[in-house]
Amino acid sequence: MANKLSEAITAPAPGRVRALRRAWLLFSMLLLALSLAGCGSQNNHNHAADEKGAAGGKPNFQYSGNGPIKVTCTIGMVTDIVQNVGGERVQAQGLMGPGIDPHLYKATPGDIKKLNDADIVLYNGLHLEGKMGDVLEKVGERKLVVPVGESIDEKLLVRPAAFQGHPDPHVWFDVSLWMKAVETVRDALSKFDPPHSADYKKRADAYLVKMKELHQYAKAQLATIPKERRVLVTAHDAFGYFGRAYDVEVQGLQGISTASEYSVKDVQRLIALIAKRGIKAVFVESSVPRRSVEAVVQGCLAKGHRVEIGGTLFSDAMGAAGTPEGTYLGMVRYNVDTIVKALK
Repeated sequence: MANKLSEAITAPAPGRVRALRRAWLLFSMLLLALSLAGCGSQNNHNHAADEKGAAGGKPNFQYSGNGPIKVTCTIGMVTDIVQNVGGERVQAQGLMGPGIDPHLYKATPGDIKKLNDADIVLYNGLHLEGKMGDVLEKVGERKLVVPVGESIDEKLLVRPAAFQGHPDPHVWFDVSLWMKAVETVRDALSKFDPPHSADYKKRADAYLVKMKELHQYAKAQLATIPKERRVLVTAHDAFGYFGRAYDVEVQGLQGISTASEYSVKDVQRLIALIAKRGIKAVFVESSVPRRSVEAVVQGCLAKGHRVEIGGTLFSDAMGAAGTPEGTYLGMVRYNVDTIVKALK
């Protein structure tokens, strides 16, 4: 580590900042690893591992405490499932709130405490929480950690060529796929707390009914947009599953992950497409800076084609707590209504 810092400090000026950032990232990861290795769960709940699970290298934890089950989640969409399925039996907290980009998120010391204090850790997986992957894997050696998105049948996952063979992680935008995540959370809670498995099933079933209704609502509403106008242009490629599920053509400026960089060529390509197709509205995202889409709008105007910003969509993060968009069902409905209003 000392060598890395020394190399960073003595690097030529153009690369010094980049080198220092890499060195600091390595140092931060080392601190996180040491913290996770040295800290056990700090709550008062008891975990019991059966012998078969322990012999397999990963204990099958079960709850034997009296208070609510502490569940730490990464993104809001997962937290929302836990709150709906777990009810009063769980105390759910998310690490990433409104406007937070999970692709770029780095765990803080406070996050490490939340992970250590949790009975269960649930996250999306599929490389969405890229910078937290090693931390979550380390936590999984000591407690129940579940990547809910990875329970979806691989045959149903989209694997864009630009994403280096990895699946698109934005599975929640096909409501019918995200229903599988609800079942996974239900099963995880039931496994951890068997005496209340019937309660978890009952709550999950009620939530799944609402999701089925939302899935049909999205299909019906988006179908009212004439096919030639049903083109969704956004800051990054988060809506691939949405487009496939609801027959919407999707065009993003950046790739699947916001960690990728967009180029002038990408902007010019999108400007040309919008002008040629006569697209009237494009959309910004709550967790992605507006400047990329605003550059596209200005570029279209310079070519004599006026395009409006049709609204702000929620992509990698939900809305503020206490608002309809602060729930998964409300977020999806808001996105559908915003798109229909702007494009219809």
